[in-house]
Amino acid sequence: MKSEWKDFLINAGAEFLDDTIAHFGNPHRELEVALGGLVFADLEYMGVIAAHGPDAGTFLQTQLGNDIHELDEHSSQLSSYCTPKGRMLGLMRIFQQDGTYYLRLPADSLEAVLQRMRMFVMRANVTLEDVSENFLRIGVSGEDATEEVTAAAGTCPKSVNGVTRNGQLTVLRVPGPRPRYEVFASSLQSAQACWDALNVRGAPVGEPAWRLLEIEAGIPTVFAATAELFVPQMANLQLVHGVSFKKGCYPGQEIVARMQYLGTLKRRMYLGFIQHDTPVSPGDALFPASDDTQAIGRIVDAQPHPDGGQLALAVLQIKPAEADDVFLGSPGGPAFARQSLPYAFADT
Repeated sequence: MKSEWKDFLINAGAEFLDDTIAHFGNPHRELEVALGGLVFADLEYMGVIAAHGPDAGTFLQTQLGNDIHELDEHSSQLSSYCTPKGRMLGLMRIFQQDGTYYLRLPADSLEAVLQRMRMFVMRANVTLEDVSENFLRIGVSGEDATEEVTAAAGTCPKSVNGVTRNGQLTVLRVPGPRPRYEVFASSLQSAQACWDALNVRGAPVGEPAWRLLEIEAGIPTVFAATAELFVPQMANLQLVHGVSFKKGCYPGQEIVARMQYLGTLKRRMYLGFIQHDTPVSPGDALFPASDDTQAIGRIVDAQPHPDGGQLALAVLQIKPAEADDVFLGSPGGPAFARQSLPYAFADT
């Protein structure tokens, strides 16, 4: 994180943990407001890869699971980067600007994705680099977020996955049960001005509150701890426009396509509530009541809920999940109580 930006956030009341913002003084209240009010957050826990050069689009089309050719400067998309076995090494939101493609993904998985992609550049005229320091990133959520982002950034996309730009600010609309946006600022001054404008009516929140909103929206995240655990369909990417089954080849494409057209999906991602106040981490195992030897699923992400316990996304075997036979850590652990996702499964 840029030192000037960190100083600005500290002066705004931010309390840091491992270089990310834990909260702004009242973590419980921040969680409450996030689920019902207007909030904004620094997104330092996310990083950005840039792909530029004459072959950038063609190269990404051969590497990623969604159709890059459907992107333009007014849209963004979720896309996965898979191993040859079809397991997601990374999951990113992509947008395009001045001929450069930007891949936003968790900072802790960025280096592994970047190094793997560089292995396949070969003769392609494309440059891949970590440009996380080139942007300051702010998330905004709430029923009044559209009005507030328009006022703060001077622009705002009208539809989910839309992208607009105004000078040094680029705004992405992302999915959620209430309007949500990600603002990418290419200068410290523009980021500070945007933050100050949002701070008139909104409440700043820490990373846990923003990740709680991602979980509530049913949008998966692939952190370093869950890299190579999930095929895209296991994380519901086919339900959130995060994978294409009509594009050409990419690493793992045969596995992904076979699961879609010939196989039976045995795992998928569920939203659930865990009555447990000890932190739950991505990759933590879940078990059925009858067996403590074989995990039936893994946590995708989990964050504290203002009512106590934690809200979580988990990839689970369908049969025990539908039978509500899922427990955290062991058969005697806290139950994973299913909640409704904001989208329906294709077979329901």
